[in-house]
Amino acid sequence: MKKKNSMSRALVMRETVAGYAFMLPSLVFFIGFVIYPMIQCIITSFFDSTMNRDDIFIGFQNYIEMFHDSVFLGALKNTFIIVVVSVPIVCIFSLWAATVIYDLKGPVCSIFRCIFYLPVVTGSVAVTVVWKWMFNNYYGIFNYVGTHTGILNQNINWLGDERFALGCVILILLTTSVGQPIVLYVSALSNVDQSLVEAAEVDGATRFQCFWKIKWAQIMPTTLYILIITMINSFQCFALIQLLTSGGPNHSTDTIMYYIYYNAFKLYRYGYGNAMGVVLAVIIAVLSAVQFKLAKTD
Repeated sequence: MKKKNSMSRALVMRETVAGYAFMLPSLVFFIGFVIYPMIQCIITSFFDSTMNRDDIFIGFQNYIEMFHDSVFLGALKNTFIIVVVSVPIVCIFSLWAATVIYDLKGPVCSIFRCIFYLPVVTGSVAVTVVWKWMFNNYYGIFNYVGTHTGILNQNINWLGDERFALGCVILILLTTSVGQPIVLYVSALSNVDQSLVEAAEVDGATRFQCFWKIKWAQIMPTTLYILIITMINSFQCFALIQLLTSGGPNHSTDTIMYYIYYNAFKLYRYGYGNAMGVVLAVIIAVLSAVQFKLAKTD
């Protein structure tokens, strides 16, 4: 009996060692390129860190300056506008589109999934360049169609006008954000227990009641995942801003991510940029925790 227990412990030990050995490359990468930079970011946020001189410890001065910086506060406001507008629209539209696509079945369903997913796998630079051409104030397709149909009296500088620039960015973000949620929702709907749906229909439940009482509850984990990744992607909106407007006109399209980049890699204020990164990470962590809590309550 003792020999058998000894062999079992040895087998467990070998399996444990083998498991950690397989994990080791990913673990080294995670520690070296995620955990260590995060710790360095937090530490550097308490320093006046720049090029060509030693770092100077300044405590919470970067954080104090941040919340007195009108450009940062404007970037924070723009970021929250992007999140508040894009996250609900992406989730609602993705769920509706996935429901319609799922009902199509067969190759037609696959074709539509491919169409919606194309912007995700297409390079962000290529997509942004196409949209920038469409918004061009001289030969863009929106101005061409608008002026030739009488909707517009004259060409509009979509990306150069404070009234329209942020809206254009949100529109592009929406078109590039719905692909993955649609595919995830289609997959989640295919895993719904159809016997429960059929039983409810036999009992006289409407299509909406079947969806709300049965399907919605079963796809809630997918919805939570989509809400969180969409929120994080919206908070981290950078490439669109960099390629389209560079934060202009007059900082009207600045986001936190772009302002971090601007301070860290253009002004070389690494400490100040890291302080903003810490604040952004805290905001995302708190909102993600709130979403988890609400989903658990439901």
